[in-house]
Amino acid sequence: MSHSAKEFYPLTIAVLTVSDTRNDDNDTSGKYLAESLVEAGHQLAERKIVIDDRYQIRAQISQWIADPNIHVIITTGGTGFSDRDMTPEAIQPLFDKNVEGFGEIFRAISFEEIGSSTIQSRSLAGMANHTAIFCLPGSTGACRTGWSKILVDQLDSRHKPCNFVMHLEV
Repeated sequence: MSHSAKEFYPLTIAVLTVSDTRNDDNDTSGKYLAESLVEAGHQLAERKIVIDDRYQIRAQISQWIADPNIHVIITTGGTGFSDRDMTPEAIQPLFDKNVEGFGEIFRAISFEEIGSSTIQSRSLAGMANHTAIFCLPGSTGACRTGWSKILVDQLDSRHKPCNFVMHLEV
């Protein structure tokens, strides 16, 4: 894809909350991401909540990966170390390519905010079928960090010297 770096290209983004306890009323992280991406000029494709079950997570992500109208998927939750946290195990096998730098930079930025506790974040990202997938922790603060300090720029076609838009089929 070759787009002019001077032009903004709105993306269609799906948001998935992974949680055994969140619902539409108390999902502040999913709500924050949905509102923020729309505020940045993108379109919310869909927002869903699934329980911490690797097969339900994988099924929903696979459905969105297969949809040519969805350019980006952002998940929140399930990236910690509890027995139920399954997001990395569910999603990583679907990646065509890992984006190692995402988790690294997320933890580096997060270290400045929460100190060494960031080591327990298994935040990750990858590409699958020309769809970018970013997995953030479940706290609203972590979603704010991931969105405002990484994703808002990396999902903007005008961001230099590079961004993810050039790798998507927009």
